Amino acid sequence: MKFVHLADLHLGKRVNDFSMLEDQRYVLEQVLRITREEKAQGVLIAGDIYDRQVPPVEAVGLLDDFLTELAKDNVSVYMVGGNHDSIERVSFGARLLAGSGIHMATEYDGEVDMVTAQDKYGVIDIYLLPFIKPAHVRAVWKEEAEGIHTYQEALAFVTGKIVRNEGHRSILVAHQYVSGAAVCDSEEHSVGGLDQVEASCFDGFDYVALGHLHGPQSVGRDTVRYAGTLLKYSFSEVSHRKSVTLVEMGEKGTIKIDTRQVVPFHEMRKIRGSYMEVTDRSHYGNTDTQDYVHITLTDEEDIFDAVGKLRAVYPNLMKLEYDNKRTRREQTVTASDNTQMKTPLMLCEELFALQNNKPMGEVQKAYVKELIQGIWEEGKETELT
Repeated sequence: MKFVHLADLHLGKRVNDFSMLEDQRYVLEQVLRITREEKAQGVLIAGDIYDRQVPPVEAVGLLDDFLTELAKDNVSVYMVGGNHDSIERVSFGARLLAGSGIHMATEYDGEVDMVTAQDKYGVIDIYLLPFIKPAHVRAVWKEEAEGIHTYQEALAFVTGKIVRNEGHRSILVAHQYVSGAAVCDSEEHSVGGLDQVEASCFDGFDYVALGHLHGPQSVGRDTVRYAGTLLKYSFSEVSHRKSVTLVEMGEKGTIKIDTRQVVPFHEMRKIRGSYMEVTDRSHYGNTDTQDYVHITLTDEEDIFDAVGKLRAVYPNLMKLEYDNKRTRREQTVTASDNTQMKTPLMLCEELFALQNNKPMGEVQKAYVKELIQGIWEEGKETELT
């Protein structure tokens, strides 16, 4: 059985105040074409379906169009919510939609939703695990989980509760940050890397369809994989080759993984040079000026109304900055104070050592980590409200 693995659609996202909806529709049409060409029987969507918990109506309509086309093609969908999603909104109507082959993970209540599929080799158990936080696990399991304070502990606890049929092939669709994976600027992580988990949490599953990190990659083993985003959402991703992951499940122990590249409606790239250079036709004549661009001007003097003038040539200019003697001097001054390069936990450890003339102990570190994580989560909830 063949699956298309997607993640981090971020429908409704804006990048530097540019709406990505048109671009998202363009790549989702390619996903539909790839699914048909590859004769895939299922699509795995590993979280961050929307870019925010209350998505714009256009984003909801786009997802509806996409799922409707898959249902028309008799392609089953297995989908979980990510940290950007509201699981209650994403899973609305889940029981009704399951009749059309659209399977959505509901809010974690102590049981991980499981759906079965079947081919000539037998049964495939597909587990749907939405984004998990320690506080959520403690709320569900109460006394049994009161000692859980890290994402690692929470995920290990949850996956340890899953009773698998060892004779069946298994897929886990999840949305977590696995340590050791490459990250980029468009992703959201907790302070100090507190949301990281080990790939060993997924031992026992034949394939783990991950979301959360935006670069396509495997981590820990080939069959624990991030599909990555379908579009570039920051200029740190300009070198990425965006794709969908194809997963072909053979008999138990046989999995073939491949990718199919997707082409963006607007490419994202960086341009560097003086104002006269980047606006000279010889510089841009053989390029697509409709691309999303980040321009770095090397002029020593600021150009009056540079954004307005540059957009006459590059209408999708997203970001403008200068690199000259003045900006390099400012960067040098800033770099001398390296506190911004340290995690909150590192700063707390330094303060503790200064005040107590001894390093912070492991118990104290764990307590501070929990405090930092609580502040981060409360801040995110306040931001969303």
